[in-house]
Amino acid sequence: MKDRADASSSVLTKPSEAGPLDTGPGAGGAHRIAVVGSGPRGLSVVERLAARLAGEPARGPVEIFLIDPVQVGSGRVWRTDQPEWFLMNTVAGEVSSFSGTPDGGPARPGAGPSLAQWWQTAEPDTFAGPNGYAPRALHGRYMQFVLETVEAGLPPHAALHRVHGEVTDLERTVDGYRLSLADGTWLDADRVVITTGHAKPELSGTQKRLAEFAAAHPGVRYIRGDSAADMPLDEIPAGSNVGVLGLGLSFYDVMAALTLGRGGRFTEGADGRLTYEPSGDEPVLVAGSRSGMPLPARGRNQKHHDFRYRTVLFSAARVRAESPDGVCDFTRDAMPWLLAEVELVYFRTQIRLSSGEERAAAFAADVLSAAERGVPDVRALAAPYGVDGLPPVDLESLARPFTGRAYAGPEEFAEDLAEALRRDLAHAELGNVDSPLKAALDVLRDTRGIIRELVDFAGLSPRSHRTDFLGWFVPRSSFLAAGPPMIRLRQVAALIDSGHLRVVGPDTSFEGEEDSGRFAVASPAVPGSRTLVDTVIDARVPTPDLHRDPAPLTRRLVERGIWTSYVNGRGDEAFDTGGVFVTRAPFHPVGRDGQPDEGLYVLGIPTEHTRWFMQGGSSRPGFWTDFVQDADAIAAHALTVPEREPVAVGTGVAAGRADADQ
Repeated sequence: MKDRADASSSVLTKPSEAGPLDTGPGAGGAHRIAVVGSGPRGLSVVERLAARLAGEPARGPVEIFLIDPVQVGSGRVWRTDQPEWFLMNTVAGEVSSFSGTPDGGPARPGAGPSLAQWWQTAEPDTFAGPNGYAPRALHGRYMQFVLETVEAGLPPHAALHRVHGEVTDLERTVDGYRLSLADGTWLDADRVVITTGHAKPELSGTQKRLAEFAAAHPGVRYIRGDSAADMPLDEIPAGSNVGVLGLGLSFYDVMAALTLGRGGRFTEGADGRLTYEPSGDEPVLVAGSRSGMPLPARGRNQKHHDFRYRTVLFSAARVRAESPDGVCDFTRDAMPWLLAEVELVYFRTQIRLSSGEERAAAFAADVLSAAERGVPDVRALAAPYGVDGLPPVDLESLARPFTGRAYAGPEEFAEDLAEALRRDLAHAELGNVDSPLKAALDVLRDTRGIIRELVDFAGLSPRSHRTDFLGWFVPRSSFLAAGPPMIRLRQVAALIDSGHLRVVGPDTSFEGEEDSGRFAVASPAVPGSRTLVDTVIDARVPTPDLHRDPAPLTRRLVERGIWTSYVNGRGDEAFDTGGVFVTRAPFHPVGRDGQPDEGLYVLGIPTEHTRWFMQGGSSRPGFWTDFVQDADAIAAHALTVPEREPVAVGTGVAAGRADADQ
């Protein structure tokens, strides 16, 4: 079913038109809910609205408006017209946009197939299995299926309107809200849910400096960080040197677009290694980052989609017991318990592989017993079990493997990098159950819910939140626990062998050079690494920041005082997070007057840093993860008339607005 832009015209009004909106049956008396942004978060809210409407007794009419400027139902990042070489980094069997699994009846709100189940039925010729990685465009097609299923499952008293357009303003009215769209139309609603996803913040720092250099020097260009599908990569000439800033997930997208997207092919030899066969239309990629290491691969998935890791040592209660003042220090209070949990899985996995499950269980019991007296020395407790030769799990050295090393030249660094790639691929091939290292690093992913419980809504002191957590832990955790499929690292190795990719080294700098009028890329640890490039692509995901988001809707919400920035702490220690200040569920924005607006809801990326890891794009089949819980809390509240009672917006000195001390 295509986006029904023609149908949406009947539910929107031009400013010059007078009288009530004409929406057909129920007009004037319908309860209207607008969802702005139809990526995974917006779609999840609509799915829960539909499930609740289908399960409740008859009520007055309800109209749901799902609004998106790119593709209604899939959004910008997951739109269906993007190339198939852009892959997800979560296996298909672990992804679902339905809040419940199939139950023998037809697919409907609250009960529908996972991405893998739908893929196997809808597009069997390309199905890569439940442990395969789907193209993002395919996930976008799955989202379209979910939206069609949701619409078909609405009861007679409810209707869904798809509105293709950009909301540029929102203002309160006597009994609700008026949303203005870029084309001059407007829509009145009783409740508004804002799930606008990734923004394009104003450039600052290195980004701004590189962009200004490119603007002043003809013949060079700077491509800002964004979804690779939206970057103007087709403009890059074949054979030119292209600097790529960042070696994370977006780097792999850029790499695929400028190789596979240029007609190149990867072939597998008898030894299992990939070889790159160029088309001749590729540029040469000159890439670098702080670490100098491409993001490590996810371990081969050995876990069933309904697997849920239950921690033994790391819990919010244990961590909070270490902070009697009620505000945690992440390094002091949380990291020791989290690292102990990581080491427990690490050594237990090795003991199971070498000595059997019984010995592994005995080791785990020793660790749990020691934990009654405080953070256990897991490595010491593992020593009697014959694992002395296992290297330590050091997050810093794993995330920055080349720090402190000096190289004679690019060839020596290339040898070190090739060995690091081989080592990582060997761990990944063993799998996320049978590789001690990959199993241990999966703990960083599996404990995100506990970490959120500790961190969200100023759970950390301002200094620890800014420095320990966001400054140190988050980049290293993201590097070690959010990697791409193994195929991407194998492709990196093949491209290095073919000469189409060169990783410069650690602490890579990207600078405009006046003498040459080009960008210079170099690593201080690798003499002779300096390379001149004509284009720099910023392959880093922009950090959300309310203060730097130029989107018209964001700016108007800030100007009207409806949105404010969440500040952790007061006075000199205050940390302005740049995330939208919201209450706890159902996430009402807190305005300049310090009061929550109970007819509005903000979910996902705009609230990043008020809450953590809001970029997560799906739920797990059969689990009501916090992804679904958040959507359901909003759906439940949006379908009722609030009692206008105070909503908790934080406690103590740890909660505030950006203008609280002004």
